Amino acid sequence: MSTDSRFDHKMWQEHELSKMVDGGVPFPMLSDAGGQIGAVYGVYDEAAGVDIRGRFIIDPDFVIRAMEVLTPEVGRNPEELIRQIKAFQHVRKTGEVTPSGWQPGAATLKPGPALVGRVWEVWKP
Repeated sequence: MSTDSRFDHKMWQEHELSKMVDGGVPFPMLSDAGGQIGAVYGVYDEAAGVDIRGRFIIDPDFVIRAMEVLTPEVGRNPEELIRQIKAFQHVRKTGEVTPSGWQPGAATLKPGPALVGRVWEVWKP
């Protein structure tokens, strides 16, 4: 979501994102003309009339699970965003815990009393 129009988003998806991520980003981008939603999330720069670059992963229960806010000078990693979404989906479905850099099919941990103080024994990245 940004203060850009849906037409700008369409062009960005077709001419930029589709070249950075195979098939483009697999979810819709929304327009926040006027910055009302960005203001709620604390990323709207009223003086400039734009949303500061940020991303928020919100689960089906409307809980923010992850967020990142960057100034325009620092690029974002769309593949990392998609990896995190897949990790959150996996965690929600299984109750397992995914480590940094986890990819679908890789090892996870099952939290519980038996794991306390033993992660170093069990976790072999």
